[in-house]
Amino acid sequence: QVQLVESGGGLVQAGGSLRLSCAASGRTFSNSAMGWFRQAPGKERDFVAAISWTGTTTYYADSVKGRFSISRDNRKNAVYLQLNSLNSEDTAVYYCAASRQRIELVQQLAIEDFYDYWGQGTQVTVSS
Repeated sequence: QVQLVESGGGLVQAGGSLRLSCAASGRTFSNSAMGWFRQAPGKERDFVAAISWTGTTTYYADSVKGRFSISRDNRKNAVYLQLNSLNSEDTAVYYCAASRQRIELVQQLAIEDFYDYWGQGTQVTVSS
């Protein structure tokens, strides 16, 4: 069992930065791939970024490549998402997710059903 709590969201001006954190509890965190998804108002939840349990593999949605960066610290049971060059289209609730499944194809990291546990989300609002 893994419990996830996101933090770090808030209101930021376009072009600004935020760093989201996801604190995990549970003995299986270090063996879990972690992902970030987001859901904008009136839209479906979309994949943002993911990282393997070793941290050696990362995967990003095309819309955030070069602007967002995912990392993890297994000693602290935490995963982070650095958001840079934010624009209004980045406004959404950001969710952290954990998967205990084995990664066979990196594209699996972008699929919601790959993840077993979800946090409650943190709101990011970008003002123009």
